Amino acid sequence: MIRVLIADDHPVVRQGLRTFLELQDDLDVVGEAADGAEAVELVESLSPDVLLLDLKMPVLDGLGTLLLLAGRERPPKVLVLTSVGDRRDVAPAMRAGAAGFLYKDVEPTALVQAIRAVHGGQVLLAPEAAEAVLAGVSGTGERAGPVAALTDREREVLALIASGRSNREIARELAVAEKTVKTHVSNVLMKLGVQDRTQAALYAVRHGLA
Repeated sequence: MIRVLIADDHPVVRQGLRTFLELQDDLDVVGEAADGAEAVELVESLSPDVLLLDLKMPVLDGLGTLLLLAGRERPPKVLVLTSVGDRRDVAPAMRAGAAGFLYKDVEPTALVQAIRAVHGGQVLLAPEAAEAVLAGVSGTGERAGPVAALTDREREVLALIASGRSNREIARELAVAEKTVKTHVSNVLMKLGVQDRTQAALYAVRHGLA
């Protein structure tokens, strides 16, 4: 059972999300927060697996909430669910630790799939959000680096990064030393021209490598 906490300052939105999510056999809505500060408190007391987080909230906004949760030893997976269409909001949220970024016009079934995906360790973004991050990576919105520059092994590593695997898990999967994986990861980031694993995962998803 995936324990879900909803953080949104609109009661109608919270109630609508709760009503739909509780129809799913594998989801349990354990609480609701009306602002970021309350969300942080409820994360401490309820230990949800996934936090559905709006960005624009009183007292403490979504980005501030992400930054506070990042300091926890075992933070929940955070799926941003916002009506804000400003593309500049996406990258800061992902850098602050969000596992996914969706807009409130998402189909209900797609939202459920997204909750399951981020709980399973995947990085998931709405197409518009992915475009925003990748545009920031490349500076032009074009491809951030040549896929052809990757070796077959580096492509394997990239696909495993995109699936949310850690270096240790990748090492077990490929039957190689963890030090070797670290070298492959560094090479992948350098060749794609990205700064971290999240951006590499986004690149992989966009270009069909994951």
